[in-house]
Amino acid sequence: MNACPGGFVSEFYGVDSFHGVDSEVGRLRTVLVHRPGVELRRVTPQHTCGMLFAGLPWAERAQAEHDAFAGVLRAHGVEVLYLTELLQDALEYAPARRQAIETATSDPRLGEELRGLLRAYLAELRPEELGQVLILGLARDEFRGGRGAVFGLLGTWDYVIDPLPNLVFARDTCVWIGDSVAVTSPPGRRREAELAAIVFGFHPMFVGTKRLYEPGNELLAGGDVLLLAPGVLAIGIGSQTSSAGMERLTRRVFDTGFAHTVLVVLTDPGAVDCLDTLCTLVGPRTVVMRPAVAYSLVARTITQRADGLRLSHPRPFLEAAAQAMGLERLRVIETGLPAAGIDPAWPGAGSPVAPGGPAGQWDDAGNLLALAPGKVVSYERNTLTNARLEAAGIEVIPVPGGELAGCRGGPRAICCPIGREPAAMPEPGVERVPNEDVHAA
Repeated sequence: MNACPGGFVSEFYGVDSFHGVDSEVGRLRTVLVHRPGVELRRVTPQHTCGMLFAGLPWAERAQAEHDAFAGVLRAHGVEVLYLTELLQDALEYAPARRQAIETATSDPRLGEELRGLLRAYLAELRPEELGQVLILGLARDEFRGGRGAVFGLLGTWDYVIDPLPNLVFARDTCVWIGDSVAVTSPPGRRREAELAAIVFGFHPMFVGTKRLYEPGNELLAGGDVLLLAPGVLAIGIGSQTSSAGMERLTRRVFDTGFAHTVLVVLTDPGAVDCLDTLCTLVGPRTVVMRPAVAYSLVARTITQRADGLRLSHPRPFLEAAAQAMGLERLRVIETGLPAAGIDPAWPGAGSPVAPGGPAGQWDDAGNLLALAPGKVVSYERNTLTNARLEAAGIEVIPVPGGELAGCRGGPRAICCPIGREPAAMPEPGVERVPNEDVHAA
């Protein structure tokens, strides 16, 4: 294992994987993804299993879209690691198996007798079989050894272990900060996070990886964490991330020396949005934001003092972020329409309804994945936003996302970067790009 600036290189099976992330825009080297599979077909209207998709997904189309996304990443020199493969490797080790089985059988609905039978059944499975059950779930009629009162009251296609249809959204359950990983604790998704914890805790590729957060801690979603610049984080608090979760992660990044400043961004507690659906970085000084929040989003700055954490007064997010990053101003590219509701550049602007209005925000066109500064992956359906990004000098690589966008996410949501080259940030106070805001639809 060789040390690198901001991370390390792990040599496993003859492959060099760079681990370490200090920004959202350094050249992408390695990502962790989950290719959607049979678990999507096992979701029914009666058993949604916490599914984030707006409707029952078309599994084969979702797989094809995900394969196209992974192909684009590889074509740009990114190593793509699959969670399922790493999980099966990790389950070769007895401690990993014990942890996985304990997590899978912790559901209080099982009861003591059924839980004991299920533990014995899972312990006999081969790593590949166990990995499949952990992701695909186990229906009543698939568990031949079941018995007892709780088991007898289950319907034919009730689940003893629920499938995990949201596992494709890899960003939610883990985020790399420097050379360490925070395995997060998003609401209702403990089992997903535990699978990531098993991979990072037991796979030989990640030997020695430091952990900043654990699934059993307070609520924290990976989509609420933005690495604005080396040493500067933004953490959204709302329905997916609690103030206590933010505070725990903030103390950890201060203690490890990765960050000197954390911005606490106050998102809408009544919405399911994560911060990365409101704001995404596409360059070292350029952000993409929803117009409804670009100039109304509020942040408070946390710094560390000898007597504890210091919390500033509320300030506009863009102003606080620019100051923390050592910049005079952040360049803003807006998704959707201007505040008036009609894009003057749209040919039908004189009509009462133009494409891309408030309903156009539903696909979260700003949830982009940066491959490098000024180069992003975006869903091809975001035609208006993509055109405006290109007009602003951002290279856009479109990928299909009809099924994958069903949960209100973008390419950023379906992968976890675990390796980026160190960010090349502009010198503080030096303007290197135009300051004018760019309004995108």
